[in-house]
Amino acid sequence: MKIGIICYPTYGGSGVVATELGLGLARRGHEVHFITYRPPVRLAHFHQNVFYHEVDYEDYPLFEYPPYETALASTIVDVVQYQNLDLLHVHYAIPHAAVAYMAQKILLAQGRYVPIITTLHGTDITLVGTHRTFAPVVEFSINQSDGVTAVSQSLKNDTLRLFSIHRDIRVIYNFIDFERFRKVNKEHFKKIIAPEGERILAHTSNFRKVKRVEDVVRIFRRVREHVPSKLLMIGDGPERPNAERLCRQMNLCADVRFLGKQDAIEELLAICDLFLIPSENESFGLAALEAMACEVPVISSNVGGLPEVNIHGVTGFLADPGDIEAMASYAILLLSNEAMHKQFREQALQQARRFDLNHILPEYEAYYIETLENSQTKR
Repeated sequence: MKIGIICYPTYGGSGVVATELGLGLARRGHEVHFITYRPPVRLAHFHQNVFYHEVDYEDYPLFEYPPYETALASTIVDVVQYQNLDLLHVHYAIPHAAVAYMAQKILLAQGRYVPIITTLHGTDITLVGTHRTFAPVVEFSINQSDGVTAVSQSLKNDTLRLFSIHRDIRVIYNFIDFERFRKVNKEHFKKIIAPEGERILAHTSNFRKVKRVEDVVRIFRRVREHVPSKLLMIGDGPERPNAERLCRQMNLCADVRFLGKQDAIEELLAICDLFLIPSENESFGLAALEAMACEVPVISSNVGGLPEVNIHGVTGFLADPGDIEAMASYAILLLSNEAMHKQFREQALQQARRFDLNHILPEYEAYYIETLENSQTKR
């Protein structure tokens, strides 16, 4: 198949999943065309069967804001025509599903029908998508898509609850590439971070308010009082200054490292003992899954898709968002019991294997074929 993938090229989960999916499909012999305004962050090298098409949009004096959506629609039309794509797979409903619908109608006027599959990732439904400015367009675009997937059962339920959807939504979980995310020996690196054998905790996110990054710092302070520990804060975003300020106020700076955005996140996870993700909401929890694939147990909130990934008392522990005391207590319990910690490491890996890329890719391929067959009457 020739597949067009439209996504955000940033460090957010939807862009990461879209890129990894495209690379996986290319390895299986499909021709994959990424269409976005800059190369996705995980598209760093040459890959066979992978093509990148940049959306060129200029800032004309007539427009207060650059007309990116119009430029994206025109680029999609161009790529479909000249690369003879079979289908479009758009990630994150805003604005990609609506833009793809526009491109589809332009192509239909030219006698060509290309089906659209929309994958819902989270805040495009539960936060941004429900805002009155966007909600009617999001609902319309989902209903007009030829196929719709959600990355967790929780997100599917939220979509059906928040919008009037009259089409099926297929749950196809996010995935992990075990060729990349696996525990490797990085003891020399670990000794640099924790020279006295301290436990290493980690958090990675885009540091938005919904991630509750200050809770991470507060949890760590309580853990550190009982277990010698270090904390790695990986990523960047609007809440990072507040978290750094809190570290200074709590006199934690010597034991907390803010590492910013990192491409080789798996090398950092390889030295960690525990992963913290106390988010207000998570549609899936890809960061938790990446940690688990590296045999790192997880302490997380119990919202959204997280309970579908992190199993309470098996791969880690769950608590209500904002319950810092419970999360810290669970962390201390796990880090203080070597036998339990070892068992949870093994169980985290076993659970992560359920989401192996090699298991999930065939689900997408089957859904592509099903969608193409169902759209034959529209051609």
